[in-house]
Amino acid sequence: MRPLEPALCPPSPASLPRGMAARLKQSLAEFEQAFAEESELDRRRRESLARTTHLRAATRARKRVHKRGSMRYSLLVLSIVLTAVVVTIAMFETLYYLLG
Repeated sequence: MRPLEPALCPPSPASLPRGMAARLKQSLAEFEQAFAEESELDRRRRESLARTTHLRAATRARKRVHKRGSMRYSLLVLSIVLTAVVVTIAMFETLYYLLG
């Protein structure tokens, strides 16, 4: 691996003019501030995504429970109706045999 060319190496602070060193410090501070802001935005975005994911999962769970409850209710009503029909038929058959 060959060493970096002098033009590509970052300058040392001692070799920079006075004003440029101050600007580098200022731009470093700006970079750190921008990084902190971006980190905060990223954290908020992650929290928002986690909250959205949790809400969607809870909504899906509620829908599943509601669907199962509706199916069970339908089966209950159907079984009651079938029981009433079978009892009615059995009662009339018994009356027919007793009176006939």
